[in-house]
Amino acid sequence: MSAPKKDDAKALLKGVKKRNVRAIARMISLAEAAKPESRDVLAEIYRLAGRAHVIGLTGVPGSGKSTLVKALADAIRVSGRTVGIVAIDPSSPFSGGAILGDRIRMTDLTGDDGVFIRSMATRGAMGGLARASLEAVDVLDAAGFDIILIETVGVGQDEVDIVQAAHTVVVVSAPGLGDEVQAIKAGILEIADIHVVSKCDRSDANATIADIRGMLTLGIRMPKDHGLVHGKEEFEDKPPAADGEWRVEVVATSAETGDGIGELLDTLDAHAKHLNDTGGMEQRRRDIIEMRVIKTAEDIIRRDFKANHDKLAGLMNELMARTIDPHQAAATLLATFKYKEGKYKDGCED
Repeated sequence: MSAPKKDDAKALLKGVKKRNVRAIARMISLAEAAKPESRDVLAEIYRLAGRAHVIGLTGVPGSGKSTLVKALADAIRVSGRTVGIVAIDPSSPFSGGAILGDRIRMTDLTGDDGVFIRSMATRGAMGGLARASLEAVDVLDAAGFDIILIETVGVGQDEVDIVQAAHTVVVVSAPGLGDEVQAIKAGILEIADIHVVSKCDRSDANATIADIRGMLTLGIRMPKDHGLVHGKEEFEDKPPAADGEWRVEVVATSAETGDGIGELLDTLDAHAKHLNDTGGMEQRRRDIIEMRVIKTAEDIIRRDFKANHDKLAGLMNELMARTIDPHQAAATLLATFKYKEGKYKDGCED
């Protein structure tokens, strides 16, 4: 997609602020295209953002994230608020293509002008999040959506970037995981502000709740304190929350029956209030910005290095002969260039 001209960019920004669906969609497409000439209009979008409550939902494949997102979006709309959804699908590392199935699963939400859904491909991003996904969040934020849900691909232990991209992190688990819960506990379970056990209408839901409760009791999420279990079953002997600390919640839900969805929304709102009351929201926003700057710099360097592959080719003989190692080659490559985005200059810094 070509970048808009100056007058077109102003019209596009105006359309985004009016929550015009086509303007929002086009602006997100500009973010995905990542063309340098689009940076000015996307920078203006960034300046307009910063008001929405951003919620990240992650969990292993099959845990019911998409169904939960749909049910949660319905509850948000009933509460009178608007919701934007960024559903991140895995993409092929070879073709870059993605199934983008979440949009298909949520088609009955598309007629509501208080909901906007965008499926996006990871494009090979580590941790399940692409740079453009966070810029899409900016667009939805600038458009005035009250809550933005990021649903990630669910790839296990690598799915931890979400903790640096959202104000509230929800980890979704499903009954019947058993030993799989133990296998992933060191990966994504400890990043949660809220644990959700989906499909709680199943008979084995209590066992999954107990597993998660046990992990929290063992201190998987430290130094944060642990907390209440809502919905399917209540547990006694809950460790008290430390002063100023959020007590990690476990909420049992069923998107099929609607059980627990209202409690989940209340818990999300309570976490947002906690962050605002304690100053935690400001810190999370700072953390998100820091992460984005680092990842954007990495993307710029990676893209430009690939475009100037001849510099690396000159080191390949030494690498193949194993007279240098990859770290030495990388250091040599970096030292060779006086770096400026989109352009390399031979020589060191002045």
